[in-house]
Amino acid sequence: MDPKDYLRKPPFSMNRINNEESPQTPQIQPDRSRSQEQPNTTAPQQEPSDEAKKRLIDNITQLGQTNVPQLESNIYCLTIIGQIEGHIQLPPQNKTTKYEHIIPQLVAAEQNQKVEGVMVILNTVGGDVEAGLALAEMISSLSKPVVTLVLGGGHSIGVPISVAGDYSYIAETATMTIHPIRLTGLVIGVPQTFEYLDKMQDRVVSFVARNSDITEEKFRDLMLRTGELTRDIGTNVIGSDAVKYGLINEVGGLGKALKKLNELIDERRNKEGVLQ
Repeated sequence: MDPKDYLRKPPFSMNRINNEESPQTPQIQPDRSRSQEQPNTTAPQQEPSDEAKKRLIDNITQLGQTNVPQLESNIYCLTIIGQIEGHIQLPPQNKTTKYEHIIPQLVAAEQNQKVEGVMVILNTVGGDVEAGLALAEMISSLSKPVVTLVLGGGHSIGVPISVAGDYSYIAETATMTIHPIRLTGLVIGVPQTFEYLDKMQDRVVSFVARNSDITEEKFRDLMLRTGELTRDIGTNVIGSDAVKYGLINEVGGLGKALKKLNELIDERRNKEGVLQ
């Protein structure tokens, strides 16, 4: 037999080999339920931008304030603490209130229609006389009701600021130091300098007398009294004594101060309603 004919017969036939179905490997279907990613129900936490972080750091460094959530309020709270810094920059370890930071806040409180009253909280040792007197003049010139509250102390130039509002409170344990104006550093021309300081002291005395119930004579007597302060002349006045002398209207804390401020706000609303 021809070998070619033999190869054409089964099982060597190419047609049979081609026609036979080769076994198919079953295809493994992926588990779609597992392959699909579960949606992330947790909202991604938004990281604060670099600019927001910088603003927060600047507020902490310059103003000692942080951007905390604030509730809607018709009362603006202004704090004057530490030493009042004016024309001369104080050392970094001193706790200060910069008067150039307080002035824009007072302007904003006066212009903001949502603000109906201002609460001034003081715990200050005094500081720059002209800067403190400027703050006192601005507070007294606000058209909106102002209540001041002395906590801890309202010493030196803090006294005019304490009496600059429409009504004043002092904590029972708080103190106020009344003493003459002092000048530090080299003095050239003693008579002229003394006259200048005397005129400035007159401005402080007249402001306190105009904005409180104390007389100029009584205030000068407290200012020039001897025997009470170490290495200085003047008087250290405690809470109830400040009310007795007429410097402060009433002894009280935050609750009384807020209640009084709300009363003054209601009175102002009623007056504006009558005028309209």
